[in-house]
Amino acid sequence: MQAKSNILAFDTSAAHCAAALLCDQTLVSERCEAMAKGQAEHLMPLLEELLRDARLNWRDLDAIGVGVGPGNFTGLRISVSAARGLAMGLNIPAVGVPCLEAQGFLGGDETPVISVSAAPRDQYYADLIQDGQGRGPKLLADNALPSYPTRAEPYVLGHRAEELGAMHGLQVIKPAFPLAEGIARLAMRRMRSTTDRPKPLYVRAADAAPPRDPAPVILP
Repeated sequence: MQAKSNILAFDTSAAHCAAALLCDQTLVSERCEAMAKGQAEHLMPLLEELLRDARLNWRDLDAIGVGVGPGNFTGLRISVSAARGLAMGLNIPAVGVPCLEAQGFLGGDETPVISVSAAPRDQYYADLIQDGQGRGPKLLADNALPSYPTRAEPYVLGHRAEELGAMHGLQVIKPAFPLAEGIARLAMRRMRSTTDRPKPLYVRAADAAPPRDPAPVILP
């Protein structure tokens, strides 16, 4: 039986600031606010609001979950840095969860799911997910999909799901959970086995040219 835990999870990988609080495997509070910018200023007040809703404080948390991408480069750095700082200050685990895995998590052992999210320049990220575990996201275009066993036709969900499902003859479904809740539920599953600190999951190169000055060293 899974131990009772309080998990606070959040994501700023796209044009939103999303968060969810899971207490003893029950969702007690969840928010997703659309915003093209300003996530860095908005994230901490949003997290404090969720804790107030549940009448909890920071020291009541057992783990932090964070979406690690793929997605917006700046947004990923905002959320991953916040997760690592909170985990260090509270002395609790921070669990990085790929966003396509969270989106494609249906709650148990299921038929494989192709989880898709938007990427720049009419491209998209896609991964084959089963039981919340992905093979690794790919940057795709031209209506391509990740390979999958022919004997187990997957569902497809997320960005362009209707179009891709019709083209490939696959059944379209909707995500079982909002993104932040999916991150929280997978973080709860993984919190006792994860040893690595979260880091951004980049699938494509940055649009901007790299700075001339050397990058700061990130501690392992």
